[in-house]
Amino acid sequence: MSKLYIVPTPIGNLEDMTFRAIKVLKEVDLILAEDTRTSSKLLKHFEIGTQMHSHHMHNEHQTVEHTVQKLKNGQTIALISDAGTPAISDPGFLLTRACVENDIPVECLPGATAFVPALVNSGLPNDKFVFEGFLPDKKGRQTRFLALAEETRTMILYVSPHKLIKTLAEFETYFGKERLVSVSRELSKLHEETVRGSVEEVLKHFETKPPKGEIVVIVAGKQKEKKNKNE
Repeated sequence: MSKLYIVPTPIGNLEDMTFRAIKVLKEVDLILAEDTRTSSKLLKHFEIGTQMHSHHMHNEHQTVEHTVQKLKNGQTIALISDAGTPAISDPGFLLTRACVENDIPVECLPGATAFVPALVNSGLPNDKFVFEGFLPDKKGRQTRFLALAEETRTMILYVSPHKLIKTLAEFETYFGKERLVSVSRELSKLHEETVRGSVEEVLKHFETKPPKGEIVVIVAGKQKEKKNKNE
């Protein structure tokens, strides 16, 4: 029976690959990969010989229709990204939506996602949070920051290393230098690091120690003003 499998892959440590993910990737008819060169190393490591085609942000609009047709013809297909869970700041949403619209079964396996460990080990409230992913580079960036300045839930952002210092400086402008943040980089890898503190403290840290690797930033939400007991 045809089905689309959404399969998470390790974000850095190959030992985070699940037995179930390996089994699915070996049994499906086709694997769609964000970068076949990157994924070929993963498949080779786990001795997975399934045929692989590319499915990335630059071609996903064109490949969705063909993929849906293959599924309708009875094939089983797995979608993977370079690292983590597909569709989380990676290609995957368009294909998943198309399958749902065409009554094709979709099954997402549990597995690695960078923001979950970053959120949990931040020490910031995680009962309610909002995932922002990558902020706009230019157009709409200020508008987004103005909206986030009023956000009371913990915020999760993905930030490239060469934009981290700029982003932390913007935090000072829009959130204030005392707002608590947690910056996790290279999660699950040998040089994993989490730096916690006020925006001012964390900014000073990375100004003297330029960041490298994949980065997840957790930002405390705006604290609600306490009401006066006499009101």
